[in-house]
Amino acid sequence: MFAAVCRVVTATVSAGATYSVTHSHKVAPACSTFACLRLKSPERHYNNYCHSRRMSSAEAPQGVVVELDEVKQYMVRCMTKVGTKQAHAEALADVLLAADHRGHYSHGLNRLDMYVHDIRSKICRSDIEPSIIKETAATAYVNGNNVLGPVVGNFCTDLAIKKAKEAGIGWVVAKGSNHFGIAGWYSMRASDQGFLGMAFTDTSPLVVPTRARKPVLGTNPITLAAPAAEGDSFVLDMATSTCAVGKIELQHRKGLPIPNGWGVDSEGKEVNDPEKVLGSKGGLLPLGGTEISSGYKGYGLGMMVEVFCGILAGSAYGPNIRKWMNTTTEADLGQCFVAIDPDAFAPGFPDRMSDLMNICRTSQPIEGETEVLVAGDPERKHMEKCKNQGGVDYHPNQIAHMYELAKQLDVAPMNIKN
Repeated sequence: MFAAVCRVVTATVSAGATYSVTHSHKVAPACSTFACLRLKSPERHYNNYCHSRRMSSAEAPQGVVVELDEVKQYMVRCMTKVGTKQAHAEALADVLLAADHRGHYSHGLNRLDMYVHDIRSKICRSDIEPSIIKETAATAYVNGNNVLGPVVGNFCTDLAIKKAKEAGIGWVVAKGSNHFGIAGWYSMRASDQGFLGMAFTDTSPLVVPTRARKPVLGTNPITLAAPAAEGDSFVLDMATSTCAVGKIELQHRKGLPIPNGWGVDSEGKEVNDPEKVLGSKGGLLPLGGTEISSGYKGYGLGMMVEVFCGILAGSAYGPNIRKWMNTTTEADLGQCFVAIDPDAFAPGFPDRMSDLMNICRTSQPIEGETEVLVAGDPERKHMEKCKNQGGVDYHPNQIAHMYELAKQLDVAPMNIKN
């Protein structure tokens, strides 16, 4: 029989600073030795607390809250420490923080050590800027020059917006880019200025085509952000796989299984063990899952993104892109950014957008649910939650991981909010 217990964790995170977080959840009596721990050394005890036992979803403690600006400044400290230009470090931190703020933890702080390694190993540059190879009134072909993906993404999105202001549409394609974080960051950058924004990128081969055994395509995300009335907006940001690889990595880090439809093993068989999906062992399933549940549609959408990106940009594409987490060769990702001025078409776009969204939101929900949402609503709810609690909440395992990274880089760790 389970008993409710109170867990108190106190750890020093910087000279003279401590945090105390209370977690109330259920644990089995056999684990009662963990019930009330007071930990004074995060280097030794906190990592033991987080990693000495694999916690089930029922046992997992509540999040540790960190203020938004503290997360950003920590990421900037880490990136500049390994030689990243200040402006590039801030561009990266903005995108990663936006991911966590919006509830997409797989693409936020969880990714920081990957970018740190890319700069430290000099496989990614920070001493140059993206450049325009050729352009027309409405299009541009850009060389990302192997700088951080968010720097390329911001450059291309701003260029697309500039062209949309002048020609009604801006379509920009880039080669020589890198992982750029959440695609929605770039579409929202356009919608914030009243434009429809779209962004696409190819990624390392992680997705197994329908009926195949080995990965060929990336998770190849699609995003569309469209402005609505009174500051509202439609924000679609989705992978063309059933889930992003980062979500499987998070499940693996937490010691939790993955749902059906997320991934396959080395034989192309659907599995629930993240260990059998990650690395060179298996791969992700396309959006829709297996063939019987229409996974071939996600497979087709992934191919479409590759046409817009790797094929159109003349960059690496499909299985030619470097393997995930490979830092011995440049990524050379292809990316596509689009801005469309709705005023170039029928007037009243924001009002019609709001009307359609509200029709969906006011639809009668199914039994057991209280509301119908549209793309962007879950993220807005998460942002409101962050506002109410004074910051982003992270799993203790992730806080411990970031503490270790700070220790390795000899930078100040994050200050933790109670």
